[in-house]
Amino acid sequence: MQTNQEAKSALERRIDIAVSLADIEKEVDARLKRMARTVKMPGFRPGKVPLKIVAQSHGGQARGEAVGAAVEKAFGEKVREANLRVAGYPQIEPKEAGTDGVLEFSAVFEVYPEIVPGDLSGQKVERPMLTVGEAEVDKTIDVLRKQRTTFAAADRAAAEGDRVVIDFTGRKDGEVFDGGQAQDFPFVIGAGSMLKDFETAVTGLKAGEGKTFDMTFPEDYHAPHLAGQTVQFEIAVKVVEAPVLPEVDADFARALGVADGDVSKLRAEVKANLEREVKRRIQAKVKEQVMDALLAVTPIEVPKALVQAEAGQLAENARRDLEMRGLKTKDIPVDPSWFTEQAERRVKLGLIMAELVKANELHAKPEQVRALVEEMAQSYEDPSELVRWYYAQPERLAQAEAVVIEDNVVAWVSSKADAVDTPVAFDELMGNAA
Repeated sequence: MQTNQEAKSALERRIDIAVSLADIEKEVDARLKRMARTVKMPGFRPGKVPLKIVAQSHGGQARGEAVGAAVEKAFGEKVREANLRVAGYPQIEPKEAGTDGVLEFSAVFEVYPEIVPGDLSGQKVERPMLTVGEAEVDKTIDVLRKQRTTFAAADRAAAEGDRVVIDFTGRKDGEVFDGGQAQDFPFVIGAGSMLKDFETAVTGLKAGEGKTFDMTFPEDYHAPHLAGQTVQFEIAVKVVEAPVLPEVDADFARALGVADGDVSKLRAEVKANLEREVKRRIQAKVKEQVMDALLAVTPIEVPKALVQAEAGQLAENARRDLEMRGLKTKDIPVDPSWFTEQAERRVKLGLIMAELVKANELHAKPEQVRALVEEMAQSYEDPSELVRWYYAQPERLAQAEAVVIEDNVVAWVSSKADAVDTPVAFDELMGNAA
């Protein structure tokens, strides 16, 4: 066996491999003899089929396997000698003309890049700071109240937040258009289920009142036959209902899972849950900045094979997500190329983080993993059940270990970068959840 290595690009390599035909023939004979011990053919007892007949029926298979094994062995020996870390699988290309007595091949493959993490001292990482107090608990409870809003009849003009029941007829060029007519149609003004101009027209009307008005649909409206078109609506308001928020009392507490209706317990649970959510969001914001910093100071080229594999996995995850939502993925093609940019970022970060973990001993310690699992379990009714669930299978525990490793990297990078504690407003941090 002979090999010759050639560098084609920063990560791509080509190795020329020459395998002795005599060695292959020996391996073919050995394989056929092993096959002859178990092969079954009509008219012969098992293990008694003549070798010549076995060669006639299984010679092609034996030769293909022998050549494959020889090339794989030669390739493996060469990359070990050269201390190359192969990314993905090699592409084996046979050569048309070669030396007598040998089979010649070329193996084209990619190698992992050498990772040298850059200087993080000039990278700024802002750590949001927020202490959950009574005001934040009050805001969260208000959100919970709004989620349980009921409506009561109101003898007044409709206003934002009210629920109305209307009849409407829409006409385009004097003709009722498709989807332009409904009776006893309910919606909440300001909830966003109707176009803003339509809600504005209803606002200010009492039950029993009506209006005729013109309205122009947006250019990007989902119904092509109406996009950018001006139509005329005729509406009649039948019911106006004002929103009624539940009182924060024992019934409200029980509705949220506090069995004895103790409002103080409810507030304590809301605060504990809120603190966990605030911590999670702060960690996510810091992590995003840390990952951006790592990419900024450590520009690397990554193997296309790894990016393609990651993009394929992201596409598969997207397909599963669509199926869980009840959609038929066979009708919705999911192309891995859509995820190439995201996949490349993930591969780069994975390689950089792996190097940091190895160089700085940032592996997950058992006590760290246990602490994380127990923290996640606190939001469950029976925390010990979730802890047992994680520790029941190594695969589940590996997920927690991966999170700990990531947290360790984030903490290490934050200690090396220019980390600044920055106060953040509750509404800003929580976004729509506030």
